[in-house]
Amino acid sequence: MHKIGVLSDTHGMLRPEVTEALRGCELILHGGDINKQKILDELGKISPVHVVRGNNDKEWAAHIPETLTLEIFGIRVFMIHNRKYIPKDLSDADLVIYGHSHKYEERKADSVQYLNPGSCGPRRFNQEITLALLYIEEDRSIRVEKVLIPHSPKKGKQTEETAVPADLADMIPAVMQEIDAGKTVKQIAAKHHISEELSEQINRMYLTHPGVGADGILRRLGL
Repeated sequence: MHKIGVLSDTHGMLRPEVTEALRGCELILHGGDINKQKILDELGKISPVHVVRGNNDKEWAAHIPETLTLEIFGIRVFMIHNRKYIPKDLSDADLVIYGHSHKYEERKADSVQYLNPGSCGPRRFNQEITLALLYIEEDRSIRVEKVLIPHSPKKGKQTEETAVPADLADMIPAVMQEIDAGKTVKQIAAKHHISEELSEQINRMYLTHPGVGADGILRRLGL
């Protein structure tokens, strides 16, 4: 039996719980939005890494492919960051790995297994922190294990990190204008009495999705 780690959307953070879960893996597959070369360097100390580039992986990741096709232990794997761009013809794939949504998903269509390991980077509000482990048997059968990392905020910090104001939908257009005007994450957070984490999330969604509106930002934030 072969053990393979599958993760995505680390966004510059590699939790100790993640590295511990990956111990003993023969390979690591990363679905993109790495954000820093350091993450790949640290993962490479555990096991060889195969990775695709995410929409937040900028100039430093120019050498990383947007799609990747490989065969591991007899299993044909196709990797891409955004499910939206998965090709319609996947007749040559047994397993498709993707990320982007930060939400764990495991499904099967026809003979193809689809897996989004979710995000094990910075937590997005009330979403789970997850990765996946693949177990490939000698007969090429696949077993997937969802790994859920508990979120334990520091005492007194939970409200600051996770609270979402009721008027957020009305607030976002003003925040978008302030981003255009060059206001910093810290300045916006102070003006609207929101956490810097929430301010940074809105900033990132706005800047990395050209043309997105307030409703689109809410959807991408999982709200």
